[in-house]
Amino acid sequence: MAKRRVETMEENRAKLIAAARKAFAKKGYSAASMDELTAEVSLTRGALYHNFGDKRGLLAAVVDQIDSEMASRAQKIGARAGNDWQGLLAEGAAYIEMALDPEVQRIVLLDGPAVLGDPSRWPSQSSCLQVTKRTVERLIAQGLLKPIDAEAAARLLSGAALNAALWIAASDDPEDVLPKAIQAFRSLAAGLLVNPV
Repeated sequence: MAKRRVETMEENRAKLIAAARKAFAKKGYSAASMDELTAEVSLTRGALYHNFGDKRGLLAAVVDQIDSEMASRAQKIGARAGNDWQGLLAEGAAYIEMALDPEVQRIVLLDGPAVLGDPSRWPSQSSCLQVTKRTVERLIAQGLLKPIDAEAAARLLSGAALNAALWIAASDDPEDVLPKAIQAFRSLAAGLLVNPV
C-alpha cells in the first residue's frame, strides 16, 4: 500500500512538472495559472502545494529538470569531441547554443533567474560545475592547462557559458549574438592553456 502511494506521488509530481513546463514555456511564469495547470492534469492545487510548496517551488523543479537535460546534452556533445580539451570547448559552446531554444530561453534563462535568483546557486548548476571541475583537473594533470586552482577555473568557465547564454536569451537578435558569445568563450578558455593555440 505504501509503495503504491509513493508511486502515485511520483506520478503526480511528474504530471505537474510536465504541465508546468508546457505552461511556463507558452505563457511565462507570471502568466501561467496554477488552477488551469492542475486542472489540465486532473489534480488539485493541494497536490501542487504538497509536492512543491508553491508556484515558485514548481518553477524550481521545472528549471532543475530542463537545466539538467541541458547539461546532459552538452556533456554528450563534449564526450564525442575526441579529447578533454575539445570536449570542454564543445560542451561550453553547446550549452551556450541551447539559449536559442525558446523553452530554455523563457524558463531557464529569463524566468528562472528573475524568480529563483542567482543561477550559480541552483542544484543543477552545482552538478554541472563539478563535472567541469573534474575535466579541468584532468587537463591540468595532462599538462595542457596552467597549474591553477581547478575550482576557480571551473567556476569561471561555467560562469562564462551561463552568462553568454543569459546574454543571448535577453538579446534582441540572439542569432547574431550566438557566434560572438561562442568565440569569446573559446578565447577565454584558451587563456588557461599552457601553450595557447
